[in-house]
Amino acid sequence: MKAAVFQGTKHIEFKDWEAPAVGSKEVKLRVKCCGICGTDQHIYHGYPGSAEVTAPIVLGHELAGEIVAVGDEVTTLQVGDRVSVDPNIYCGNCYFCRNGKVHLCDNLQAVGVTRDGGMGEYCVVPVANCYLLPDEMSWIEGAMIEPLGCVLHGYKKLDIRKAHQVLIIGGGFIGQLFLQLVKAAGVKGIIVSEPEVFKHDRLVELGADEAVSPAAEGVMEALHHQFDIVIECVGRADSMELAVKASRKGGQVLMFGVASPDTLIQVSPFEIFTKELNIMGSFINPYTHEESIALIEKGIVQIESLISHQFSLKDIPEIMGEYPKLRVSKGIIVHER
Repeated sequence: MKAAVFQGTKHIEFKDWEAPAVGSKEVKLRVKCCGICGTDQHIYHGYPGSAEVTAPIVLGHELAGEIVAVGDEVTTLQVGDRVSVDPNIYCGNCYFCRNGKVHLCDNLQAVGVTRDGGMGEYCVVPVANCYLLPDEMSWIEGAMIEPLGCVLHGYKKLDIRKAHQVLIIGGGFIGQLFLQLVKAAGVKGIIVSEPEVFKHDRLVELGADEAVSPAAEGVMEALHHQFDIVIECVGRADSMELAVKASRKGGQVLMFGVASPDTLIQVSPFEIFTKELNIMGSFINPYTHEESIALIEKGIVQIESLISHQFSLKDIPEIMGEYPKLRVSKGIIVHER
């Protein structure tokens, strides 16, 4: 098969790659659509993903496809089924798996991270990681179930009330998903901090009461100590520090953005103490696929209108190197058939 193969830091090749064999409890997919995640960019630039990456490997953990072969022990799915993939594979035996926190598994494996993923024409995944897609759901929506599931996991950590004022820091794809979920909860007010002004009208259309630029004069100070809930979707030191500052007393701060491992922030423990803040992290998406499919199926979350760029598989080596310059809100690979 053809695949975009990660060969090491800042090096991807589009080349012939051995099509994977199918294990007894696995299915083989003809990949139809694969998202390009911020984590893929982290890996490309030499940082770890959700688990350690060993090159050469085919990246791509946001994927949907059509089943073309099934293993001998597979009885729940069949050739021709349309599925979305939850990439995360848990060992079931470590402390965290045995105590209800499988996503923190000490032996975590993941499609597109530790084993070949969706940036190839075909992909083999455990049948347990496949979720049937409704007939009316597009391949793009099917591939985006995974990032929506990650957002949903973070969202469920929050105690959201109707009277709450919410700040979302970052109006890209992830921020737009959070915005739709928070809007559906019927909170009192939502402000999105987003430096790229051309996104502001779209953020208001999706449910924000206001979109503001953090670079505008007086905006940062005006955001301080105002919000019951702050959701950080960027992973930069300045935005994470703003998340703490923007929270009012008794506030909740969700640090969702993926920072580089060497990023450090300056936070006053006294401020955390006197505000009695609840600061949380959120890691991947344990068993959120079915609910995420339902959110799209019911029209609570829009997906396709959030996609800013579509790419072909053969262009991935060039695209991954140029990605920061392309102003991509969300990019996907649409496999040519």
